Amino acid sequence: LLTVTVFLSTLTPKFYFALTVTSSFISGLIFVFEWWHFRKYGTSFIEQVSVSHLRPLIGGAENSPPAPAAFSAGENETSRQNMPECKVWRNPLNLFRGAEYSRYMWVTGKEPLTYYDMNLSAQDHQNFFTCDTDALRPSDTVMQKAWRERNPQARIKAAYQALELNNDCATAYVLLAEEEATTIVDAEKYFKQALKAGEMIYRKSQNCHSQSPQHEAQLRRDTNVLVYVKRRLAMCARKLGRIREAVKMMRDLMKEFPLLSMLNIHENLLEALLELQAYADVQAVLAKYDDISLPKSAAICYTAALLKARAVSERFSPETASKRGLSTAEINAVEAIHRAVEFNPHVPKYLLEMKSLVLPPEHILKRGDSEAVAYAFFHLQHWKRIEGALNLLHCTWEGTFRMIPYPLEKGHLFYPYPSCTETADRELLPTFHEVSVYPQKELPFFIHFTAGLCSFSAMLALLTHQFPELMVIFAKAV
Repeated sequence: LLTVTVFLSTLTPKFYFALTVTSSFISGLIFVFEWWHFRKYGTSFIEQVSVSHLRPLIGGAENSPPAPAAFSAGENETSRQNMPECKVWRNPLNLFRGAEYSRYMWVTGKEPLTYYDMNLSAQDHQNFFTCDTDALRPSDTVMQKAWRERNPQARIKAAYQALELNNDCATAYVLLAEEEATTIVDAEKYFKQALKAGEMIYRKSQNCHSQSPQHEAQLRRDTNVLVYVKRRLAMCARKLGRIREAVKMMRDLMKEFPLLSMLNIHENLLEALLELQAYADVQAVLAKYDDISLPKSAAICYTAALLKARAVSERFSPETASKRGLSTAEINAVEAIHRAVEFNPHVPKYLLEMKSLVLPPEHILKRGDSEAVAYAFFHLQHWKRIEGALNLLHCTWEGTFRMIPYPLEKGHLFYPYPSCTETADRELLPTFHEVSVYPQKELPFFIHFTAGLCSFSAMLALLTHQFPELMVIFAKAV
């Protein structure tokens, strides 16, 4: 103790100043590194190292994982474990490149689709519209190269080359309908030509599909082409106001190819039936597809909530409900809204017009902002049409978050909310769109700690520089 006292008594104010400046600088570097690591990886580096490496060394136990959430909405434990967190899905209602996305770019000068999104579409086209037997038909060989082209004009030129080789090349008409046609009417004409050619090729493939595995692959490809063309024709009819015709085409398509439910054609059907205000038919579709074994979507969950809200929204008043309590029908409607919001918490701000919409991307991330944009873009009008539905949503949607106090760690009705949605949505949505983030990341303790330490050390350095004698006395006293 005497030695320490003598040592401290010989230290000059310059030493204390240098010490505090150095500690402030070091803690500042740690703070900058922690902040960078958190922005890039979403976790604190110090906390991650202490939990992963130091705790086992000192005999600590890992945090036990949270108990499985209740899957009353239909996800069982096995499917939850096997479900990829950030699987990207084809948007069932994606717009037409030439007739809609390109027109938006001509008017606004903004590119509505990201390179990542268009690259995913290129991969889809190669998977759907090509197969190993393309070498047998010169036109299909040309189209196989066309789907790999990055330049739209090069793709269109290749489609015309394929038609010169074979005037019945269905996939060439598909490409022209998607990218060259500048109106829905023109796109529909191309798709009708594609349908005529696709049906003929499909019948030929059916007759010889059992001859070899190559013929089976060709049948799968021709089936994909035919289903794609019929679906897009139904969407053309919907956009041109022939809604009953569109509904019939979608129903026929679902009956003809019942095993292709993963294409989510029922979501196109739901939107068209809502436009017809055929709510009984909408309920019948929901009864079939809002099933315990099928994956959910914003269209399924929010349409179910809309139908339940329709029964009570016209007479709903928050003041009256707070006095007398909620009726059974109102409770059902509120629970349906809570379920929908838990599945995708980004949707209400678009439906309530608290956030501006952009054109939906060609691919969506379920439970992400991209899915919310795609849903609200097509379904906002249906919510507005039902009197009081948006008012009921406005009064009740935020109550969902009180039911799920820790959404990153556990779910209530669904599997826990994925933590990777923000990154995927930023890849899918255009740069000029402000991506909705849920839940907002909280700054870890060590970022607060290092920021405070840096600030405190800097303050000590400043005081030591201004009042060296007093700070030396204070340091020795401490």
